[in-house]
Amino acid sequence: MGEAAARGRKSIGAKRNPESADAIVKAAEAVLREAGYAGFSIEAVARRARAGKPTIYRWWPSKAALLIEVYQRQKRVETPDTGNIEDDLAGFLENLFAHWRDTPSGNIFRSLIAEAQSDETAAAALADYSKGRRGHTGRMIERAKARGEVAADVDAGIVADLIASFAWRHLLTGRLDEDDAVIRAAVRYITRGILTT
Repeated sequence: MGEAAARGRKSIGAKRNPESADAIVKAAEAVLREAGYAGFSIEAVARRARAGKPTIYRWWPSKAALLIEVYQRQKRVETPDTGNIEDDLAGFLENLFAHWRDTPSGNIFRSLIAEAQSDETAAAALADYSKGRRGHTGRMIERAKARGEVAADVDAGIVADLIASFAWRHLLTGRLDEDDAVIRAAVRYITRGILTT
């Protein structure tokens, strides 16, 4: 980004300036591409975006929060609605594994999980993100309940956690090229406990 463009962005205080925020996220993506997670820092992003560190920290309270936004912007995972819970969950996992495998997002998310083990701020940011994702995955279960396919007393959040556990284990152990048959078998084992018949 040229200096003229940088000078053209005006601060609007604590409220995010969309143009500046976009420049910061793009700078964060570029730093990740060039330096990897180990070389990623708010200082490097600030230099790249020609933004002040206080501005970045005002809008993203931690490195992890900024990385989660980068991850969310890159994430393009469809949640199928086929009318069948096994097909929905298997399709979701297949899409997620392909996305993690074929884009930088898998490395970003794996690094966030690793950092969350020793950094409370990262752990809080990841927990907040995961809560939203849990609800998103849980909606597939709620749709199946509405169809009468899943028992009414099933806790959609617990099922979402089981699906996430399967996905995260594969991400963390570098097994994202899992055969679709294995994914479908795992989903079948989970859904056997929640189906009405």
